[in-house]
Amino acid sequence: MDYYEILGVDKSATKDEIKSAFRKKARQLHPDINKAPDAEEKFKELGKAYETLSDDEKRQLYDRYGEDGLKNAGFNQGPFDFGFGGINDIFEAFFGGSMGGSGYSRRNDPNAPMEGNSLKMDIQIDFMDAIKGIEKEITIHRLEKCEECDGTGKNKNIKETPCKTCNGHGRIQQNTRTILGNFTSVTTCPTCNGTGIDPSCLCKKCKGRGAYQKEKVKNIPIPKGINSGQRIRIANEGDAGKNGGKAGDLYLDVYIKDSKEFERDGVDIHSLLEISMPQAVLGDNVEVKTVDGEETLHIPQGVENGDRLLIKGKGVPYLYKEGQRGNHYVTIKIKTPKKLSKEEEKLYKELFEIGKSEKKNGIIDKVKTAFK
Repeated sequence: MDYYEILGVDKSATKDEIKSAFRKKARQLHPDINKAPDAEEKFKELGKAYETLSDDEKRQLYDRYGEDGLKNAGFNQGPFDFGFGGINDIFEAFFGGSMGGSGYSRRNDPNAPMEGNSLKMDIQIDFMDAIKGIEKEITIHRLEKCEECDGTGKNKNIKETPCKTCNGHGRIQQNTRTILGNFTSVTTCPTCNGTGIDPSCLCKKCKGRGAYQKEKVKNIPIPKGINSGQRIRIANEGDAGKNGGKAGDLYLDVYIKDSKEFERDGVDIHSLLEISMPQAVLGDNVEVKTVDGEETLHIPQGVENGDRLLIKGKGVPYLYKEGQRGNHYVTIKIKTPKKLSKEEEKLYKELFEIGKSEKKNGIIDKVKTAFK
């Protein structure tokens, strides 16, 4: 979802241009006016786009990191609440009323428990660590629950009193006549931000948010056999919840560094083995490096360039099948010598003459057989 595309503006658009674009589209998409089945959803997307791009801090984060950047910075990018606050405040600012006529005046209790946002991180591990498994130390930047108020956002040492502006309701309501018709304007109380509690009763450490940004170092077990691009979920390691709500989750997207010696294909390992021509002709037993160390590999007589030899059970462990592993495939590359000693040259010439003689005699014998 591209916020600039939703509003129909360029990325270089000024605030006035963004405001004008929102005003125009808001009139077209308002659910009280537009009866199309997707009008409500498009209206919500429009509001989310405007709220982000009209705020300098949010717009800068969005331009650099997208929606994930907003989430990681602590801005709630979940579905918009059409009761009051959020897009309804924006709509009221433009047109003087809210969307009460569409039944959007309902909203959740701002003091009810709310689950924290989930976070996502990319981590990179070495090739062998993915085969063997590892415990990876990571640094998480997340909202931690405030110990001072135990996540409630309230000052424990002060008796809670209702907000004087909204009399504890958390919202201010008024009827307004606009060019779009009569609307009931239900907006978030600007003094208490919808909590209904006098700001003087809020926790001083977290300023009523119930959490604050903190850096946390944690060791995460990476299972053996994990592949590049797979995701690990760490429960309750996302942002802290609000009003006693549970924390979100942390998702780790794993990426694996390339190996100079091996290539991985699922649970199978591939490597290249260079052998001499005599080894290819006569066969041999050689030591081959695998992910488990050196293994003896038998090279059969007459092996050809490009043949693949199997070392069974020396591949990658199956992620969800304990004790089962893939295989290791060794591709043969026969090395042709570029420089020969006098003795080697003599031997190769003898072999060459023997080969010619056998080929010639073979043809003569076939001709004789044909005339019998």
